[in-house]
Amino acid sequence: MGKTKALTGVLIAVTTVAVAGCGGGGAATGDDAPAPTDPAAVVGEITVLTQRTDLVQDGTMEEYATEFNRIHPQVKVTFEGITDYEGEVRIRMNTENYGDVLMIPGNVAKNDYPKFFAPLGAAAELAESYRFTDKTEVNGKVYGMAQFGATNGFVYNKAVWRDAGIEEWPRTPEEFLAALQKIKDTTDATPYYTNFKDGWPLTQWTANVGSVTCDGKASDKLAGAVSPWKQDGELDVVDTLLHDIVAGGYAEKDPTSTNWEESKNLLAKGEIGAMMLGSWSITQMQNAAVAAGGLAADIGYMPFPAQKGGKFCATLVSDYQQAVNIHSEHKQAARAWIDWFTEESGYSEKEGTVPTSRSAPMPPVLKDFVDHDVTFVERSEARTGEVNAVDDAAEIGLNKPDYRRELIDIARGARKGSREGYLDGLGEKWAQAAGSAGL
Repeated sequence: MGKTKALTGVLIAVTTVAVAGCGGGGAATGDDAPAPTDPAAVVGEITVLTQRTDLVQDGTMEEYATEFNRIHPQVKVTFEGITDYEGEVRIRMNTENYGDVLMIPGNVAKNDYPKFFAPLGAAAELAESYRFTDKTEVNGKVYGMAQFGATNGFVYNKAVWRDAGIEEWPRTPEEFLAALQKIKDTTDATPYYTNFKDGWPLTQWTANVGSVTCDGKASDKLAGAVSPWKQDGELDVVDTLLHDIVAGGYAEKDPTSTNWEESKNLLAKGEIGAMMLGSWSITQMQNAAVAAGGLAADIGYMPFPAQKGGKFCATLVSDYQQAVNIHSEHKQAARAWIDWFTEESGYSEKEGTVPTSRSAPMPPVLKDFVDHDVTFVERSEARTGEVNAVDDAAEIGLNKPDYRRELIDIARGARKGSREGYLDGLGEKWAQAAGSAGL
């Protein structure tokens, strides 16, 4: 599957910690996983569980292990690639056998982290050097380190936009829609592609919360009896743009027949103008362009069309977090792997993603963002559990495709209703659910 091979596709942009936890895997030992002071003295055999089955199969992970052993020669690293990562690892966490290093499954409740993972250090200290630490912070301690992060926006074919005479990024939703109209009028390309059938790309729109108002705590502010779709609110702006793209006739004619893998080729060849995706997608589209005989440079990336103080903002969100199994017999070796992979492996740069280390530069694929002085806003995860509780009680699914599929159906006339009425209804359900959840 392209999205899993790329990186974690959907998970990077929108996965949040689920409310329901796993069963206990035995009593917690309480041992920390401290950073080693002498790399050469670290000893042990560790198993690293990963969702990147493609990198295990093609030998890439073994290459990383070889480089790791140049610094940690007495640590043997074995990789276990798991296709149904979330499902299988959740089951294994009912035992003590879930590797030494693992990606924290999204279905593990945040407050349960101390039952399953060894603390990596004090949150206040680690936050100074690393992004996304609050994603796994419980009671002042950090239990996982993000592999990398991503920002959100539109991946687009620069040649298509140039042919339509569009030289600058749209600054408002209205300007974005006008740009799509130009593409429709002057080129043979489909201006926008929803990926309606596969569904998961529709959840990428949620990751723009924070980009519209340049507020890193915008997601936290959803934890209560608020209407996320109130007029000019973050999700109102985001979902209204999606609706208007479809209602304006700028998307594919039959969204029920879309295909994610094929969409990459279509955008690469200039048959699609743009798609809303996390920045993890850029390298995939560039590779597709080269494979089609085109240029990687024809693939661009632009922020959501909204500005604050005359500047664009882009929310940063984390991918899977690597953690140390609290039952591991080789915690220091496991921690050594996490530190090396985060700081020295080059994995984040190779994948074109946002580095976890604050001292590392942004990847080359985000050069346009850097050159245009886009403000990167790290999304707070402080109230993720509460937001998820309201979302679950409301049965809306901010990180599921269903409600946006219904919105698209309304926009294309396949379902009765209006945008205003539909979004107002979602807001009412949210407020009622927050009340029932005591928020």
